Amino acid sequence: MALTRRYLREKALQVLYAFELTKDPIEQVKQLQYEDLEKKDDRKFCDDLINYTIQNNDKYESIITETVENWDMERIALIDSLIIKLCLTEFFHFEDIPPKVSINESIDIAKDFSTRNSGKFVNGVLDAILDKLQKENLIKKRGKGLINSRKHSLS
Repeated sequence: MALTRRYLREKALQVLYAFELTKDPIEQVKQLQYEDLEKKDDRKFCDDLINYTIQNNDKYESIITETVENWDMERIALIDSLIIKLCLTEFFHFEDIPPKVSINESIDIAKDFSTRNSGKFVNGVLDAILDKLQKENLIKKRGKGLINSRKHSLS
């Protein structure tokens, strides 16, 4: 049975969170967290999310810092910054996932895994980032990913 993308996003978040806290080698952290990922496609989706997020960490921190002026990365909850970075990975590296889907998933995950206000915070940051990236033509989408994604609600 294939696992849902939501579950795989949550799994990627858990791996990145454990990686940040323990500083253990990423492959070791993945091995511990991947026990229930039986399908190759599920592992690949998780691996891609995690690896692109780690590889682009500095770039993503720059984007976030520019967006949340007057806030240092240290002031943003680790879980929130990881959720935003995972969403940025989907913006840049998963051409078939519409930005609106990535943002909505990020908001829901923030509500489930972080503080009471995290959903609104993540939504605001990601909306601002998406708007800027689209104006600068930095997001390339194809197929279902082309769906227009102007404004997002917290419904």
